[in-house]
Amino acid sequence: MEQRKRLALVAHDNCKPDLIEWAEYNWQTLARHELTTTGTTGALIEKAIRAKNGGKVIENMPIRKLKSGPLGGDQQLGALIAEEKIDAIFFFWDPMHAQPHDVDVKALLRICVLYNVVSACNRATADFVISSPLFSAAYDRKVPDFSAYTGRYNREN
Repeated sequence: MEQRKRLALVAHDNCKPDLIEWAEYNWQTLARHELTTTGTTGALIEKAIRAKNGGKVIENMPIRKLKSGPLGGDQQLGALIAEEKIDAIFFFWDPMHAQPHDVDVKALLRICVLYNVVSACNRATADFVISSPLFSAAYDRKVPDFSAYTGRYNREN
């Protein structure tokens, strides 16, 4: 991982206010990194940060917005993780309400673990991650070697 991280910000509806408040508080740190969000979350974060800055667009803080999570954004994000294009995800998910796309959420969290992506699923963890000295430094993230798995049918017996 480079010093400039590729971050994903995602939140379920009941958790959006918390993620937005967290992003507003940490916007100067987040602005030093590449941001990718699911659609609705990204639009809300962008609006909140603009409002916090007197309506001004933050030029050096573009937010790449994917589709809304239930409309395919979770899968788009999972693909970016599998392509090793995301270094950390801040996914404030709602453990109290079943989501119509729960299987997508589980798949997204699974792919994060599979590719050793930093994952913060609540505000406390997000605070620890963003305040870590490693957050602003280069980091040698170990992505597992899947060649034994991918080549399992190519071997001679």
